[in-house]
Amino acid sequence: MTVTDLTASEYPSFYAGYVGLVPPTISLRSAFDDSAAGLTEYLNEIAEDRENYAYAPGKWTIKECLQHLIDTERVFSYRALRLGRHDATPLPGFEQDDYAAQADVSGRDFKRMIAEFELVRKSTMALFSGLGADDLSFRGTVNGGPMSCRAIGFITCGHTYHHLNLYRDRY
Repeated sequence: MTVTDLTASEYPSFYAGYVGLVPPTISLRSAFDDSAAGLTEYLNEIAEDRENYAYAPGKWTIKECLQHLIDTERVFSYRALRLGRHDATPLPGFEQDDYAAQADVSGRDFKRMIAEFELVRKSTMALFSGLGADDLSFRGTVNGGPMSCRAIGFITCGHTYHHLNLYRDRY
């Protein structure tokens, strides 16, 4: 399954930008691997004195952005679990800025945060590898819009690519 197998009716248009960042010829499994590898490779090259750098006032630091990626992947994985188990209960959205405000990363070790991201990604991949075609195609309501389980996988990868691009461009 590649991102080109998705239809626009499988996710709210808000996510189209993320979906569009996933290379069209690679499988979901490869997109999980590729996006995580690109991110961790980039982050492992960041000098210790840059971990708390923000490119503008009011923007997240490098560490805060990484925590956002970890938190968001967990939220997306939970959504995928619910849909993958054919749970049609509407799922709420979450406010990323509220999560970021409550996540004090100032005392956290950056390398351990990178390792945490890698573990969360492995967990996400394990979840998706255990889902069948019917599970991946199941659709529910997430944040007020239609969503398929498989779309969540590609959105997760696209979200990682998005932040990798931001890191490269602005940090």
